Amino acid sequence: QVQLVESGGGLVQAGGSLRLSCAASGRTFSRSAMGWFRQAPGKEREFVATISWSGGNTYYADSVKGRFTISRDNAKNTVYLQMNSLKPEDTAVYYCAAGFVGGKYSDRTLYNYWGQGTQVTVSS
Repeated sequence: QVQLVESGGGLVQAGGSLRLSCAASGRTFSRSAMGWFRQAPGKEREFVATISWSGGNTYYADSVKGRFTISRDNAKNTVYLQMNSLKPEDTAVYYCAAGFVGGKYSDRTLYNYWGQGTQVTVSS
C-alpha cells in the first residue's frame, strides 16, 4: 500500500521559514516526478512545485518562485519543500503528490498518489 506522509507544517510569522517533508512508502518513486500542491479555505487545490525524477529539473508556480525550493532524496524516497520569506497568502494545507504520469506538471489530475496534507499558517 502506497503512503505519502507529510510533516513540517506549523504556524510561523510572515517572513519566516518552514521546511516540509514528504516520505513515501509502499513503492519507490525514484523514476517519477514528485510535487507539492496547496489548498486554502474556499479555494481549489493549486500547484506549488514539482521536481523531476532525477532532481535535475524543477518547476514552480509564479507565486512562490524565488522563495520556495523543492528537492528530493531518492535514497530516502523523500521530497522536501523549503519555504522562505513566507507570506500570509501562503497559508494553506500543503499536499505531497507522486506518481506523475506525464504531461503538464501543474495538472493535479496527472498525479496518482497524495498525502493527507499538512497545515501551514502564516501570521501577519
